[in-house]
Amino acid sequence: MPVSQQERERRQDRPQAGPERFGPRRSLVGRETETVVLAGRLRDPSVRLLTLTGPAGVGKSRLAAEAAAGAADFFDEVRCVDLAREALPDRVPEGHVLLVLDGCDQPDVPPVAGIGELIASNDRLVVLATGQEPLHVYGERLLPVAPLPVPETAAAAEPDVQEVQDVPSVALFIRRARDADPGFALTAENVAAVAEICALLEGLPLAVELAAGRLRLFPPHVLLARLRHRTTILAGGPVDAPERHRSLTALARWSCRQLDAEQRGHLEQLAVFERGFGLAMLVRVGAEDVLETLIDKNLLTVVDQELGEPRFAVPEPVRSFLLNELEQAGGTDAALDRHASEYQRLVTATEPRLAGTEQEKWLGVLAAESGNISAALRRLRARGEREAVAALVSACRQPWLVQGRLREGLDWCDGLAEDGPGDGGGTLPEPVRARLVDLSGTFTAALGDPDLAVRRHRRALALCKRLGDRRQGALVTARMGMALLLLGDPSGAQAALGPALATLESLGAAGPAAEAGTALAGALRVQGETRKGKELLDRALDAYRRIRDPRGLATALRESAAFAEDGEDLDAAGRALRESLRLYDSIGERTELPATLESFALLLLRASPGQQPRAVRLIAAADALRRSFGGRVPDERWGVLEEALAGLRERLHWTGFATAWAEGLRLAPGAAVAEALAAAVPAPHAEQESPAAQPLTPRQVQVAMLVSEGLTNRQIAGQLGISEWTVVNHVRQVMRRLNCTSRVQVAWSVGRWP
Repeated sequence: MPVSQQERERRQDRPQAGPERFGPRRSLVGRETETVVLAGRLRDPSVRLLTLTGPAGVGKSRLAAEAAAGAADFFDEVRCVDLAREALPDRVPEGHVLLVLDGCDQPDVPPVAGIGELIASNDRLVVLATGQEPLHVYGERLLPVAPLPVPETAAAAEPDVQEVQDVPSVALFIRRARDADPGFALTAENVAAVAEICALLEGLPLAVELAAGRLRLFPPHVLLARLRHRTTILAGGPVDAPERHRSLTALARWSCRQLDAEQRGHLEQLAVFERGFGLAMLVRVGAEDVLETLIDKNLLTVVDQELGEPRFAVPEPVRSFLLNELEQAGGTDAALDRHASEYQRLVTATEPRLAGTEQEKWLGVLAAESGNISAALRRLRARGEREAVAALVSACRQPWLVQGRLREGLDWCDGLAEDGPGDGGGTLPEPVRARLVDLSGTFTAALGDPDLAVRRHRRALALCKRLGDRRQGALVTARMGMALLLLGDPSGAQAALGPALATLESLGAAGPAAEAGTALAGALRVQGETRKGKELLDRALDAYRRIRDPRGLATALRESAAFAEDGEDLDAAGRALRESLRLYDSIGERTELPATLESFALLLLRASPGQQPRAVRLIAAADALRRSFGGRVPDERWGVLEEALAGLRERLHWTGFATAWAEGLRLAPGAAVAEALAAAVPAPHAEQESPAAQPLTPRQVQVAMLVSEGLTNRQIAGQLGISEWTVVNHVRQVMRRLNCTSRVQVAWSVGRWP
């Protein structure tokens, strides 16, 4: 219960071993929640022993000191004991006493039995302990202390200074940096480096403080480059601090001091893993009881959840320290080989499951393990195992397309497809090279260069024909047709896709056939063969739903929306695009998501003119996401977007457009999908279809006038310097907005213009 004013005055005359025993107090950063929770726990009558647990350097002692200072008015007496400097007291005073025991994990200090005796001797004693692991005393309550939150370094847009500086780890970095350099400020030039430093150090307060102190010697970008190699280079802590707090090497060595040989061996193997590995990998490496011990000691931490299962990591700086020790002992190669073998097995076993009902699950697993898969590829390449690398790269086709890791995939394909007998791996067999060249074409098309993609697919097709591989030849031909469609050559696309579709259907390849059918339907739609195209698309949609392929279904639904929009059924187009967005979001799709967001934005502009700011945000979000993986809009699509943006700039004026664009750039992919799904897409009323309500853009006016002069699409394209396919799209829009069903009616409408 709270003490009286008289009791407070009496205590002022009595010497106390209070929080100052831990040294001078410094204001805590980012610990508001922990401070409130801790204060509440200490005032709970049922709590007798509360232990703050967490990795070394996380700030347990400072948090305990803050709690002790805040509890002085609640307890009759607060006593603080640093077990690194003094022994556990034999007895405590009577009354309501808070005993703070800092450093219960000191070597040669077994305080567990003594703590139990002290608690038994005074039924109003409350003990607040700090340690790397629980004390395992009966009645003990735990309050884990985690590292500070770090910025999201993988965001689509450039880091925003105002947002990043409020992240607790960055706020601590800035405060300590100003202690070393009073002129330091977070700016647009250094914010990305500072954010990555805090993320690399995983928000560990001691590590962040040591890094900030190094700004006297290195600017942030130089410091970051040094830390990427190994974080344990950080040193220079205060001379009056415990030795383990003066460098990250000392901190990591101290953290591992009580491990036996078996525990140390398991932890070294786990240190080879990139941050974030699944439960299956954890169990394969070590015995369950050993792993529980490592988790208890905060040498193995839960960092995330993936589909309901925890993901783990060896925290910094322990990971860097163990890797350095492993390298010096000559054990790195064996550990890396085991790691690479595990991920070869994972990807190989997962590949057949990516086209059916388990697609969402396994795409999520592979996305979470992407860092470890890349590390396995690097290890296999270092060992000269070119065929093994090629097989793993080929198996990563769909995961990398979904994740938007197109540049990385293209680099692997190009590096492997070239003959390299000089690297010790020999020349790749022609079937393997054919698949790699074809895959490089797929990545190139996804990056927005369909012309180069067509050339790559033709090279792969030549190899397939020489090998007599009918199935692979059909797959390559279909992908070449898709690239030709992106290039603006629908007739060429149709010529490639038709035979490929027939072959794939005859071979029973349901998924690839549905993909080819979707693309062929698009080529037919562009050429005006709507009925035939719709029949093909319906077959593809049925196939995707039957085999339960979310990614393929989402792509087919986007094409279905285009058919519906051409038929003026904007309500159906909106439903198809919404379902497509939901499916893409469910699997974490990045490569195709920008185009779908843009399609939805353009539909909004037609159906709901009041949604113009939202349309700008969606186009901006798509642009940021595409730039994040190095892609660009194909020329054919860019013409349509450019006209839409020009109209939006004019209608929203500079301030409104710039504000909406900046908001869109900050939207993460999931938030962009939510932004789209929050919009209503009503079908326009009939009166909205009048020329006054649906004005033509300047380019569409040019096209309409040339149509009225009797020019063909090819002639109009030549006169305006645009592609024939772009003219086809413009003519379709002109006819739609003028309520015309033929070019003759367009000419008649133009003739009535004043």
